[in-house]
Amino acid sequence: MYGRLLAPDIEQLIAARDFATIREVILDFAPVELADLVSELKEESRVVVFRLLPKDLAAETFSYCEFDTQQELLHDMAREEVGALLNDMSPDDRTQLFEDLPGNVVSELINSLNAEERSIALALLNWPEDSVGRLMTPDYVIVKKNWTVQQALDHIRHYGKDSETLNYLYVTEHGTLIDDLHIRELLLADPQRKISEILNHSMESLLATDDQETAVLKFKRLDRFALPVVDIDNKLLGIITLDDVLDVAEEQATEEMQKFGAVQALDDTYIDVGLFELVKKRATWLVVLFLGGFLTAIALDYFKTPIEKAVVLALFLPLIISSGGNSGSQAATLIVRALALGEVTLSDWWRIMRRELAAGFLLGVLLGVLGFLRLAVHEPIISGGQDVRFIVASVIGISLIFIVMAGTIAGSMLPLLMKKLGFDPAASSAPFVATFSDVMGILIYFSIATVFLKGMLF
Repeated sequence: MYGRLLAPDIEQLIAARDFATIREVILDFAPVELADLVSELKEESRVVVFRLLPKDLAAETFSYCEFDTQQELLHDMAREEVGALLNDMSPDDRTQLFEDLPGNVVSELINSLNAEERSIALALLNWPEDSVGRLMTPDYVIVKKNWTVQQALDHIRHYGKDSETLNYLYVTEHGTLIDDLHIRELLLADPQRKISEILNHSMESLLATDDQETAVLKFKRLDRFALPVVDIDNKLLGIITLDDVLDVAEEQATEEMQKFGAVQALDDTYIDVGLFELVKKRATWLVVLFLGGFLTAIALDYFKTPIEKAVVLALFLPLIISSGGNSGSQAATLIVRALALGEVTLSDWWRIMRRELAAGFLLGVLLGVLGFLRLAVHEPIISGGQDVRFIVASVIGISLIFIVMAGTIAGSMLPLLMKKLGFDPAASSAPFVATFSDVMGILIYFSIATVFLKGMLF
């Protein structure tokens, strides 16, 4: 009757106090669409919309809202409304919200939960930060191995509505996880067969103390929607679902990308982070790179005499050192990402070095040939005749081969070295690769030039 109303339409209905129409319209929205709609409303209007939603839909919609929107809603809603909202949220989403809030606020919110939900919230928050235990939910369906398929299906109909997912069922005995069972196997089995007869005992699980990166890698390897979480005695504690793992993977990828750009990981979105905080996050490595630039100056000072006698060499210096830096950045990007995905380990260092040495040589030859041809054929800024032009072109070409090789070796080995020393490869590789490539580029370039041009230009 009313169609899909947009935020301005909702605002007008709120101003007219036509709450019946709002209630009728918003019930046609999916939770994720409602979350987008709520984010576009004025702060005072968001609470009105949430008060008109059924409590289950309100809780699900709240979990899809951006963190800033969630904070505003918690601030504006009455204590009883907040308690009802948090009680109906899934435990894993609620834990994620609590992780981002100040400790005193979390304590107050936990006290607004009922006894059962408070116990669950405290149990999840008790696990180490960034552990799988923080991501798991206790909402899952257990079946017994001595049940028939029909008994299991009846059990699901009765208790399944509160489960996070019904894709997998979990077979336990005295709390110990025996196996998990895909719902497809249950639906296609003879109703009179025993659960024990259709188990394949190929289950894999996560430890609650595993770090969240382990969960990301395991989900990727197994291509699963959910995995059980156990303790060291294989007691089933909860499950972790793909949506939570995808959130972790996105956060890790964002943090890694920021660190690789020589920026400390931002605690908020780029737009929302404060200016002072943004400067602070970028200043550390910028200062390191600035100080590293003095090494470049020292290297240039060492070759001050050749540069004074053959100024033409300095004209091609940016070309030379940028090629080394670019090749190093390429190699570092590939290795850091391969380390993050578990594609390579520290024990693969020799294999990586051989590959990058070969790749660096071939790339260096490619750039060297291009540079030589460009300068040898015609380059008016090189004076002194065809012989001088040919030798300078040769210096550029040969230098590029060695400098690109040095860059690829530095870019591939520095991340492995940083990981070996216990540092974050993404955070520390880029600045060191840049500095190393600059210094090595100068040393290689002018050393080769000194050998080739001695007696001609200086």
